[in-house]
Amino acid sequence: MTSNTRYKSRALRSEDGREEKEYVGFATLPNQVHRKSVKKGFDFTLMVAGESGLGKSTLVNSLFLTDLHKDRKLLNAEERISQTVEITKHTVDIEEKGVKLKLTIVDTPGFGDAVNNTECWRPITDYIDQQFEQYFRDESGLNRKNIQDNRVHCCLYFIPPFGHGLRPVDIEFMKALQDKVNVVPLISKSDCLTPNEIRKLKDRVREEIDTFGIKVYQFPDCDSDEDEEAKQKDRELKESTPFAVIGSNMVVETRGQKVRGRLYPWGIVEVENQSHCDFVKLRTMLIRTHMHDLKDITCDCHYENYRAHCIHTMTSKMNTDNRVESPIPILPLSTPDVETAKLIKMKDEELRRMQEMLQKMQQQMQHEQDLLSHAPRTESRDYGTAQVWDTLSWKHHHGKRGLSF
Repeated sequence: MTSNTRYKSRALRSEDGREEKEYVGFATLPNQVHRKSVKKGFDFTLMVAGESGLGKSTLVNSLFLTDLHKDRKLLNAEERISQTVEITKHTVDIEEKGVKLKLTIVDTPGFGDAVNNTECWRPITDYIDQQFEQYFRDESGLNRKNIQDNRVHCCLYFIPPFGHGLRPVDIEFMKALQDKVNVVPLISKSDCLTPNEIRKLKDRVREEIDTFGIKVYQFPDCDSDEDEEAKQKDRELKESTPFAVIGSNMVVETRGQKVRGRLYPWGIVEVENQSHCDFVKLRTMLIRTHMHDLKDITCDCHYENYRAHCIHTMTSKMNTDNRVESPIPILPLSTPDVETAKLIKMKDEELRRMQEMLQKMQQQMQHEQDLLSHAPRTESRDYGTAQVWDTLSWKHHHGKRGLSF
């Protein structure tokens, strides 16, 4: 029987009549979790997708104040004609106020650049599934202590600023990834548009997302005990989607201050000025407020769907192979990793060789024991047999001469 009764710390009465609560210590659990998490560090995998020239690398560098593409080689038009979609991964360790973050950026050069873009998203979906598969193997293996989480937690999809909304390739890409990763659509290079054009494009994109049933990342609702300031910021984030962003690694001076932005003949566009773009809102959502929620949805929703599909497929295959209809689902056996499988195979071969050697030794000992136990009777029998043959030979020889006994 389980009881869910709540108990509070008992109150003790001091000598002067004041009540003092008895302290147990479990109130320090959040501090313990915090220390352990900070010591272990955090990891986050961010995918960026979109056509070349939309500012994907620049935006990532602006978000995390890094330079991930120092040695990047830009392809010319002729090289891009035959280029296929590739997957490149960059990992950087960032530390801020003692908190360590292992950031992995997954880039998709070549996406949408070909003349024929039929299923150009296939390498991207295959990569996401491969990371799910690797995590599933590690989780089901023998050594589960240090599992590397390379699952993609968020995908920033860059929508071109020109045009009148989503293109067919945009719709198909987001629908192909909507059940595998958290998709966050962005309007890239929004400094090409006027504020009125940005509002119209945002409304059009939101309308088409609803019309085509595209499942993008949904911000969780605020808790009822949140203050009004937090609720207001949450409403502003939701109303700003899709975020209209600008990226820049250049530092310019305006009004006596140095800011990151872009210098134009008509003025300066500041990256972190919320009246110019939604860069600050994107950074707030992605890093400061919703990074953990993105990881939770990846683990509890997208990965669990993949895991359930794998278990169902393996169970169906086992039932088909064994031709057994079991009402209880059969869980798959643990799939060891490559190194563990090699070690197990070596141990099995060594054990088999030892068993063969032991069996040969037993046979040899048994043979020697048989020889020792039968040796005297064998010599006597052989000696008597020799005497009989000698006697018969002597009789035969002398019998021909007419001699008899």
